Amino acid sequence: IIMKFTSSALVLLLSISAPITDARRATNSLASIPRGGATKQSVAFHKDARVWGGDASTTAKEVRGGDGGGTSTMTSHLFNMVKAIVGVGVLSLPAGIAAFGDAPSASIPAAILIASIGSIAAYNFSLLGRLCAMTGATSYKSAWEETVGASTAWIPGSSCVIKTFFAVLAYSMVLGDTFSALFETFGFNVSREKALIGLTVTVLMPLCKLKDLSSLAPFSLVGIAGMLYTALAMAVRFFDGSYAEGGKLAADVAESLRPALGTKGASAVFSSNAFILICMLSTAYMAHFNAPKFYLELENNTIARWNTCVATSFSISILFFIGIAAMGFSTFGGASNGLILNNYSTKDSLMGFSRVAVAFALVFTYPLAFVGCRDGTLEMMQVPKEERTDAKLNNLTYIILASVTAVAMKITDLSFIMSFGGATLGNALIYVYPAIMFRSAVKNLGDDATAAQKLEVKLAMAFAALGIGMGAIGTKMALGKL
Repeated sequence: IIMKFTSSALVLLLSISAPITDARRATNSLASIPRGGATKQSVAFHKDARVWGGDASTTAKEVRGGDGGGTSTMTSHLFNMVKAIVGVGVLSLPAGIAAFGDAPSASIPAAILIASIGSIAAYNFSLLGRLCAMTGATSYKSAWEETVGASTAWIPGSSCVIKTFFAVLAYSMVLGDTFSALFETFGFNVSREKALIGLTVTVLMPLCKLKDLSSLAPFSLVGIAGMLYTALAMAVRFFDGSYAEGGKLAADVAESLRPALGTKGASAVFSSNAFILICMLSTAYMAHFNAPKFYLELENNTIARWNTCVATSFSISILFFIGIAAMGFSTFGGASNGLILNNYSTKDSLMGFSRVAVAFALVFTYPLAFVGCRDGTLEMMQVPKEERTDAKLNNLTYIILASVTAVAMKITDLSFIMSFGGATLGNALIYVYPAIMFRSAVKNLGDDATAAQKLEVKLAMAFAALGIGMGAIGTKMALGKL
């Protein structure tokens, strides 16, 4: 049922843009794009270029990311997009359900929320790619510059940097918990604070100082395999009852982490606490600042192929999210920890392999996220690339790592970071900014804008209003947990 709902929702949302892809209706699109400090007034639109279909002119090919896009095949693109969407945030979703329920039936409305929010996130992901086709933008920030204007591009730019900081912070929190548990598995009593400090100084810092990170990219593939294994292992533990009352592993975990199943089931979703899960999903689905990159790298990046890629990758990701959230919550109920792996015994060899896989993947993908945060900070500080000496890069690396580690030692609840980050920056980057950019792009078309484009602006702005409302309530609920 959930799969049918998800597929139907994605098809409906993405098909809304179908009339725009019709070359006969899209006779007005961007053909000339000034590159140096483009402003809203400098954008030029012409009737001859067809970026959505038909006989593409040379300019239209450039807008589509070269001669028909990049070199990434559909299969590899799907894998890379799923890898970008499914991160460690999924491991906090059981706690999101536990925020409003404690009976297994609460996972049913939670699954519907996961599918619904995922479908809207997929639509806006697709919209960002189509904005790149309309404007020739190559990044989230440049899409804003080409539509809204360069003078306010610092708004989405700084949002991306801060959001990346939150991602690095989440990585550190998970690594501290995971390595502390792994040490305990091997008979060593090491606190999460000591484990995190030791790991940061001996492993993370040298990796983050590397000048070429291309050799680390293949290790991120372990992340998807680790998540798939984790989902299957969690399902095994749910069905074999190892953690149920009287189960063989139930006594091996702390009292506060043992299953706490009560009577708050499906109807509890109408509680305001459900907004905690909703905002956590805005963090879990957050890959939108990379949407332009994915669009430009797709081989033969027609809008139809782009929408197919987005719909498929988000459908797979939604199933991942539902599986892990439902299995974790159904096993531990109201006791579900902000990092669900913490609920499982350190003597559980099945889940021990999951911890190893997650830790291994995070250690080697950590520098990739960290560099995005560090370089984004330099961009916001307007430091020219020629002035980014090794000494400056290393000093900024020390400052950011020290700040992240200090905060990660103080805050232990991953679900708070997920919900607060999602309620604020996540909602802005997924729902609000794309709608503002699309409205400006259509406005720039003037009388040449089609009826379908004008109608879609209303839909995008409705999602933006929804995001603002969810963010306001979610922020209040997240801060209330402190």
